[in-house]
Amino acid sequence: MYQKGEWAVLLDPNGAAFGIMPVVGSQTPPPITGGSSPDRVGRIAWLDLTVTDASASRDFYRDVVGWSVQDVEMGDAGGGYSDYAMCASDGAAVAGVCHSRGVNRGLSPVWMIYLPVGDLPQSLARVQENGGEVVEARKGSDDEVAFAVIRDPVGAYLALVPG
Repeated sequence: MYQKGEWAVLLDPNGAAFGIMPVVGSQTPPPITGGSSPDRVGRIAWLDLTVTDASASRDFYRDVVGWSVQDVEMGDAGGGYSDYAMCASDGAAVAGVCHSRGVNRGLSPVWMIYLPVGDLPQSLARVQENGGEVVEARKGSDDEVAFAVIRDPVGAYLALVPG
């Protein structure tokens, strides 16, 4: 447990809030590896920030957090563009910064966590039963729901993905 109390909540150039705190030595959390599906369910699988000016956010997080960047080629009716995989010092992608276009059009400009669930259709039914809202369910090439953006009962957004 971190006990020094040194932390800050900041706003990036697009107005998305994020927190920073130092984590050192034995306080460093162990990495979450892919593992089997039951090991992934309920753990944060990915983080994405979708904003209108992804390049500014890319540069901001690269400079503030120390991430390196890998371009991720994307495309929509307006042509090709790049979103960004933000990478830790070992080169592993740890988060994404995306333009609010193509498959990300209309997503809220917040850091979105992606949580794997054991049965996505069942979890989506439970969202509504428990006072949340399915904002958008996106289908994959197999016509099954690939992921869904939801809003919980207090208004927080997150994405559910198959575990």
